[in-house]
Amino acid sequence: MAVPFDLQKRQVAGQPFPVVPNVIQSLNTGARNTAAGQFSISDSGTLIYAAGGVLPEREESLVWVDRKGNSQTIAPFKAPFWTPRLSPDGTRIAYITEGREWRAWIYDLNRGTATRLIQEGKADFALWTPDGKGIVIQFWRAGKGNIYWLAADGSTPLERLTTSDCHQVPGSFTPDGATLAFVDVCPDTGGHISLLNMKTRQVSPFLNTTAIESYPEVSPDGRWIAYSSTESGRWEVYVRPFPGPGGKWQISSDGGIMPLWSRDGKELFYTSTNEQDYLVVEVRMDGSFFAGKPRLLFTSRQFAVGAPSHTWDVSPDGQHFLMTRFGDRTPNPVTEMILVQNWFEELWRLAPAKK
Repeated sequence: MAVPFDLQKRQVAGQPFPVVPNVIQSLNTGARNTAAGQFSISDSGTLIYAAGGVLPEREESLVWVDRKGNSQTIAPFKAPFWTPRLSPDGTRIAYITEGREWRAWIYDLNRGTATRLIQEGKADFALWTPDGKGIVIQFWRAGKGNIYWLAADGSTPLERLTTSDCHQVPGSFTPDGATLAFVDVCPDTGGHISLLNMKTRQVSPFLNTTAIESYPEVSPDGRWIAYSSTESGRWEVYVRPFPGPGGKWQISSDGGIMPLWSRDGKELFYTSTNEQDYLVVEVRMDGSFFAGKPRLLFTSRQFAVGAPSHTWDVSPDGQHFLMTRFGDRTPNPVTEMILVQNWFEELWRLAPAKK
């Protein structure tokens, strides 16, 4: 697209119009969806771009995965599912559709219906409140993704909980719902873990070191927090007392991300940094903390992995995992780029300069 611009007034001087059709955009790629057009223009007027337009939205499935890696489809429809989270009573799933529009939805397992929570804007990382009555999300306004709240039945409008120039991603609640652990993602510092008091709306730092910290998961008894950190030089899973003070225990032995407690607090699940190994560690929290040796559950590349908050969930009985299974679509590889010399002449023909 192009739009006339008045250099003297330093303002747009007309309406946008298309100048090059079918340019690839970074959307629905399954990687970083920046929406950026895949083109570049030199100062001398040479244009280079990749043709192909926008990929269709991904067709993925919500699935239950057992401890051996076998999956069973949950919803009868496909969509670009992202970060599914199971309600505290296990009857509903909150999820995001990660396509041209990022929307928050709730799928009712008993009724088989999907209800859209938000009609506009960009939503990400939906998380249930412990009582199952509310949803917190990362919601984008004016280019900043802060944390908002709304009722799960849609009876209340969005309420802003935090204000920051950093992107803020909800992680997990304390069992009483009084405190939300979330990730502050700032351009100059990376990710760190902060706490939001849900009553006073006050934010306080919890873990802010020279390393990157993500995936905060408060234990079911509220006395411990699991998270991932790069303090060793690679991602590993750790547990420390919550809200502290105290030391820490390294849980993973060969890299780890996305820790997730079982509902009874007796196991801690996580994935390897190669995003294909799913492991479990037996834990004991009777007075002090004890963790056993990591044990491999299964290996698979079928399921979505992401950051800085977990993209899977565990069933109430701890025997199944709620995940997004990739679809069969394989985008056609980009095998050529188009080079146009003296492209400014074409641009001036389409948008002649005003005398």
